[in-house]
Amino acid sequence: MSDRPIGIFDSGVGGLSVWKEVVRLLPEENVIYFADSAHLPYGERSQEEVKAFSEAIVAFLVEQGAKLVVVACNTASAAALYYLRERFSIPIVGMEPAVKPAAKQTHTGKIGVIGTKVTFQGLLFKRLVERFSKDVIIHTCACPGLVEMVEEGILNGQEAEERLRDYLLPMLAEGIDVLVLGCTHYPFLRGVIEKVAGPKVKVIDPSEAVARQVKRVLEREGLRCTRTRQGEYRFYTSGSPEKLAHFLRRLLGIESPVFQVKWEGLSIKLA
Repeated sequence: MSDRPIGIFDSGVGGLSVWKEVVRLLPEENVIYFADSAHLPYGERSQEEVKAFSEAIVAFLVEQGAKLVVVACNTASAAALYYLRERFSIPIVGMEPAVKPAAKQTHTGKIGVIGTKVTFQGLLFKRLVERFSKDVIIHTCACPGLVEMVEEGILNGQEAEERLRDYLLPMLAEGIDVLVLGCTHYPFLRGVIEKVAGPKVKVIDPSEAVARQVKRVLEREGLRCTRTRQGEYRFYTSGSPEKLAHFLRRLLGIESPVFQVKWEGLSIKLA
C-alpha cells in the first residue's frame, strides 16, 4: 500500500474536471492539485515555455511526495508529456483529445475537436490524426478566450453562447456528429456547448477515461492505496488562493484551504 499522494496539475481550474473524476473513482487516495494560474493561459504560450513550466511543476509535486502525476492539461501534455516521462521516474498520465472513441462513434464520418493552438501543434495530436484520419475527417478549432472565460467564472449565458457559436457553427456546417473537448477547462462549459451543438451531436469529455487510466497504472505499479477511509486533498496555486478556493466551493462544493506558491525563475517555492 502507498498512501503517498497523486499529483494533478493544470494551468488553472480546468484540471479540476479531471480531479473530480479521479477522486470519484479512487476516493481513498490522497491527491495534490496544482493550478499554475500565474502563467495562464498555456494555450497562448510557446511549446518550450509550457514544457519548462511543466517540468518545474512535476518536480514540485515530486518534492511533495507524489507517487504518480496527472498532466491534467491538454496543452501541457501536447508540449511536454513525452519529455516528462523521460525526465522523471514516477508514472505520468497525460491528456489526449479523445479522437479514438470519437472515430468509433461517428455516423457521418466527421468529428470535431476543440482545443488550444499548442495542443494542435503538438506531436501527440499529430500522431492521433495520423492514426485515425484515414477513417474519419477531423475538423479542428483552436478556441482562444474560452480558458479565460472559465477562469472568470463565465460558464453560461449570452457571452459564452455567442463565443461558442463562433467556434462551433463552422464545424457543425461541415456535418460533424461527435465533438471532442480537447481542453480540461471545456467540460465546465458543457451545458452551453451541448446547447449550441444540438441534440444530434455527441460531446465527449475524456476525464473519466483518464481517471480509469490512473487506476490501471496505480494497480500495475503496485501503488494503490488500499485503506477504506477517504483520502486527504491539498490545493496549491501560483495565482490567487482566494480565487481557487471560490472555484472549489462553486464547482465542486469543497471547502478547503489553498496554499500559495511563487515562481523563482523556473523553480517553485511555497510563498
